[in-house]
Amino acid sequence: MAKSDAAGAGGGEDLNIVHVAMIAGAAAMGGFLFGYDSAVINGAVSSIEEHFRVSPSVTGFTVAAALLGSALGAALAGGMADRLGRIRVMQIAAVLFAVSAVGSALPFTVWDLAGWRVVGGVAIGIASVIAPTYIAEVSPPAFRGRLASLQQLAIVLGIAMSQLVNYALASGAGGSGMGDLGPLMAWQWMLGVEVLPAIVYFLLSLVIPESPRHLVRVGRIDRARRVLREVEGGTSEDVEQRVREIREALGSEVKPRLSDLRGRYGLLGIVWVGMALSAFQQLVGINVIFYYSSSLWQSVGIAETDSLLLSLFTSIVNILGTFVAIALVDRIGRKPLLLVGSAGMAVALGVTSFAFSHATVVDGQAELSSGWALVALVSASTFVLFFALSWGVVTWVLLGEMFPLRVRAAAMAVATATQWIANWLITITFPPLSDWNLPLTYLVYTAFAALSFLFVARYIRETKGKTLESMQA
Repeated sequence: MAKSDAAGAGGGEDLNIVHVAMIAGAAAMGGFLFGYDSAVINGAVSSIEEHFRVSPSVTGFTVAAALLGSALGAALAGGMADRLGRIRVMQIAAVLFAVSAVGSALPFTVWDLAGWRVVGGVAIGIASVIAPTYIAEVSPPAFRGRLASLQQLAIVLGIAMSQLVNYALASGAGGSGMGDLGPLMAWQWMLGVEVLPAIVYFLLSLVIPESPRHLVRVGRIDRARRVLREVEGGTSEDVEQRVREIREALGSEVKPRLSDLRGRYGLLGIVWVGMALSAFQQLVGINVIFYYSSSLWQSVGIAETDSLLLSLFTSIVNILGTFVAIALVDRIGRKPLLLVGSAGMAVALGVTSFAFSHATVVDGQAELSSGWALVALVSASTFVLFFALSWGVVTWVLLGEMFPLRVRAAAMAVATATQWIANWLITITFPPLSDWNLPLTYLVYTAFAALSFLFVARYIRETKGKTLESMQA
């Protein structure tokens, strides 16, 4: 399906883009597992707490354990990708996803469950680095934003699928994750089903080409030429020019090191920007919705099966917003989308906080009136929509393209590890904070959304339409 030398002649360009989209989509399967593994715990939280008879704090630690693994996986992924290649690292992540799924479905105690969650978290961290890096490196500049968006689309599809599977399994077990389905309880099946997409991810990694930029780095120039012709097309002269550009961008570096990131303020300025971008994506509290929404809705008086349906509805909103971002990211650019998203999230989170402030306690259980429950649902869904059409997609697009090529893998690892640490902090603090004061907790997320607007306005530079090799300053 490679494009002919007459780039753009006839239908060649369309055919080439379809082929590249298929390659990027296969790589984005790691994002699907990232989303599934991250959110599947949502439907099992209450059942895990009941089954193991543990406190909300222990439950919060178990949920957040995966994020510690994710930070570790993200920190290791860059070096692994440069030593072993992008494809081999994808395969390692697929194996870890499968092992974690089986172990999480068959835990003896809550502590070994947390351990298996860490293993899955390492896989998530690896996938969160390798997929956007690989997709950015095989994508033509004019289409890179949309193709890189496939990573976030895969993540939200994985989240939605996990909620759908959770609802189906709970319904089949009598409306509860504690119900039996054959030899296991429903919540165990929720965690174990992930082994199936993990196998698919491994198989897909066997049929896609290695990144041309990695091939140039390790001296496999002929293979790099073939892949460049396959994914970017053009004449032989065009391909040779691209190889020269990649070599020039790589400079004299053979393997990037974390020491390459040192700058005037400890790290290069662009690395600080990437770390802040990653942190803000999590500090607005988005993953509270995907990790705890089921138990959150139950905490204000909504039945378990209904709460799982609401979680599924939120995931559908997330998917719709992601499609909006894919349509706009290469048209209006990265920075405008981030600004719109920050403003929309700040307003929606403020309204959500106000709605939860109207909860009343009846027999020790918080409840919302039907009117305020509707306001909370609409505002929380609006928050998810604005996140999905902006920060959800654009953060991954920018992280895949904003760093100079010679330090991209190392900088991507540091920025993504920052994201997982921020995610962990939000996840582990939400249960005790929400028990203390739920409206105030959401006000904190509102403040971070407002700060993210100021950060984008001041520090984010537009990257739309630029080649990866041009981002050296």
